[in-house]
Amino acid sequence: MINGVNLKVNIDEYILNALKEDITSEDVTTNAVMRSSVAGRAELICKQDGVICGLSVFERVFQLLDEKSSFATSFQDGDTVKKGQIIGVLQGDIRVLLSGERTALNYLQRMSGIATITREYVKELEGYETKLLDTRKTTPNMRPFEKYAVKVGGGLNHRYNLSDGILLKDNHIGAAGGVRKAIEMAREYAPFVRKIEVEAENLAMVQEALEAGADIIMLDNMSNEAMAEAVGLIDGRAQIECSGDVTKERLREIAKIGVDFISCGALTHSAPIMDLSLKNLTSL
Repeated sequence: MINGVNLKVNIDEYILNALKEDITSEDVTTNAVMRSSVAGRAELICKQDGVICGLSVFERVFQLLDEKSSFATSFQDGDTVKKGQIIGVLQGDIRVLLSGERTALNYLQRMSGIATITREYVKELEGYETKLLDTRKTTPNMRPFEKYAVKVGGGLNHRYNLSDGILLKDNHIGAAGGVRKAIEMAREYAPFVRKIEVEAENLAMVQEALEAGADIIMLDNMSNEAMAEAVGLIDGRAQIECSGDVTKERLREIAKIGVDFISCGALTHSAPIMDLSLKNLTSL
């Protein structure tokens, strides 16, 4: 969860690295026009409809530059916002507001974009038991923010990273010498509390995964007909995930087949940003 203690413990380092990327020695433009500290305020304005996400991260950027910075808002992550709304008011040293503006907006726009598209995808699954998952197809050094945004949008997180769960994909299976062997090796190596998920590209692999005792079977890039046959074959003996070529338009037809989960990389790798601006900067 991106707030409170967790924000400081887990997220500050990411934000500081982003600030260092943008300010290697100084903000020469700001320092040229602002030679001393002047208190000021600016408004965060929404320029399109969507789901807001990342407000605490937005504020934290400025606080890391100057702990006296503050951001007042009546909105919370997950709220629906409309074009033209003032989301909040930022106050602090004008030099800090200018220097942190782009980094703060980059986080907020990206996270809000992901939350917005996730909310749209989740709505397509209303009335079905099928849950929407994200993937590890995240932007480097943005995973905590992007995974959080998916949850704010109503989706669920798949494994967070390679240490978080066992997922035997095609190359793992090839390296091990087959589906059965890969599962046996994973079962031997991993703690008993770990579930084992196996990627299956055809019905023969599904059958082999079942016989070897896979906990979760991922139906990868299968046709609807093949997935329906696989669901019947599995018959409740393992949880079922669908992955590959998942679009918003296909969600309902996939859910009708009866899979437990649909994982979709597009939630993070293809989400457009939400248009937000920091405007009306004035001194106090």
